[in-house]
Amino acid sequence: MNHKLALHGGPKTKETPFHTGRRFGFEEAKQLMEALEQDTLFYHFGGKVKQFLTDFNALYGVTYSVAASLGTAAIHVALGAAGITVGDEVITSPITDQGTLVGILYQNAIPVFADLDPHTYNLDPVSVESRVTSRTKAIVVVHLAGNVCDMDPIMDIARKHHLIVIEDCAQSYLTKYKGRLVGTIGDYGCFSTNDFKHISTGDGGIVTINSGREDDYYNVHAFAGKNYRRFGSSVIRDLQTLAPNYRMTELQGAVGIAQLKKLPWICERRTAYGNQMTAGLEGVPGIAAHRVEEGNTGTYWFYMLRVDEEELGCSRSEFSKALAAEGIPNSAGYIPEVVYMQPMFQRWSAYPNSSFPFDLNGITYEKGLCPNAELILRTAVRLNVNEHYTKEDIDDMVAAVRKVAFYYQTERKR
Repeated sequence: MNHKLALHGGPKTKETPFHTGRRFGFEEAKQLMEALEQDTLFYHFGGKVKQFLTDFNALYGVTYSVAASLGTAAIHVALGAAGITVGDEVITSPITDQGTLVGILYQNAIPVFADLDPHTYNLDPVSVESRVTSRTKAIVVVHLAGNVCDMDPIMDIARKHHLIVIEDCAQSYLTKYKGRLVGTIGDYGCFSTNDFKHISTGDGGIVTINSGREDDYYNVHAFAGKNYRRFGSSVIRDLQTLAPNYRMTELQGAVGIAQLKKLPWICERRTAYGNQMTAGLEGVPGIAAHRVEEGNTGTYWFYMLRVDEEELGCSRSEFSKALAAEGIPNSAGYIPEVVYMQPMFQRWSAYPNSSFPFDLNGITYEKGLCPNAELILRTAVRLNVNEHYTKEDIDDMVAAVRKVAFYYQTERKR
C-alpha cells in the first residue's frame, strides 16, 4: 500500500463519489397537493399542521406539541411561555447557532455560557452549576450534532435551583439519553425543520410540552401566535402580554407529514454510520473520536473529531487540507469561534445604540471564559454524515483519516 499523502502526489484514498439520494419525492408532492385542495393554507382552518403534530407526538410519546415557523422561533416560544423575562439569566452552550440565543435576547434576558465536555461537545454539568446565580431562571441545553447532553445531573441542578430546562434538539432527532428521547426530558423540547436538519419543511419548528399539562400547552400555543387563544372555533384576542407571531403554514405541515415517515430510517442510518466511524478510529494516534457515552444513542447530524496537534506533529489546518486531498470533504472546526466572542456580546450591542440588557448585570464575556469549548473549536475537524452514504463510503472516510494521522505521526518521529 502506498502511504504517500495525496497532498504530496500519492494516490487518493477515495476515488469514487459519495453516494447521494433524493430528499423529497412523490410523498411530499401528494401532501402539498392535498394542502392546496383545502383552499386554505392557514393552520387553524386546515388539517396538515394538526396531522404533522399528531404524528410527531405519536413518534415521541408526548401529549402536546406546538408548531412554529422556525427552530429559532421554537426556542423563543418555549422561553416566552416559561415566563423568562427582563434581566433573567439563561445558561447555555458557547458552541451553537445564533438561533439558540435569539429568543433569550428577544425576551431581554441575558445569555450566560457554561463550558463543555471536551469529547461530547455538550454542556458540562459542573460548569453549569458554577454559573448559577440568584438571577438564573433557565438552562437551554444544546444537544449538538445528534449527541446528547448529560441530562440527569442537569435536571438535578435545575430542580435544586428551581430552573426551567429547555432542550435545543435542532440537530438531534431521535437521539436518546439512557433510552429516553431528547426533547422529552426537560420542561420543553425544541426542534427545527429547516433545510439543514434531519428532516426539512424548508423552515419550521416544534415545541414539545413535557409537563403534560393542558394549561401549559395553551400558554405555549398562544405565545407562538401573538398570544391569541385560538382553539376550536373561538379566538380570544384579549391580550395581556406581548408575544411574537411564529405560526407554521399548511405547506410546511404537509411536507412535514411526509418527511416524518422517513425520519426513523434517516436516524438509523446516521447512527450506524457515526458508530462505524468511531469504531474505525479506535487507536488512531492523535485523533479523539466524537464520543457518544455508553447507554446513549447518537444520530450524528455531522461527525466531529479532534486533532492533537502536538502528538501528530501537524496543525489542524494541515490535517484538514491533507484529508480533503484524499477525497474526503471536511471543515476545520464548526463555527469560527465561541459565540460569546461575536461583536454583539463583546460590544453589548443586541440593540442599536443601546447596551441593554447586558448592562442590567454588567456581565462580561472574556476570552478564556469556556476553555474547553475554545479548545474544541481550535482542534476540531468536521466530517459529513449522510443517510444516503454507503458503508463503503464510511470505510473510505475512516481509511483516509487513519492514513493522514499515521503519516504525520510517523513523520514527526523521524
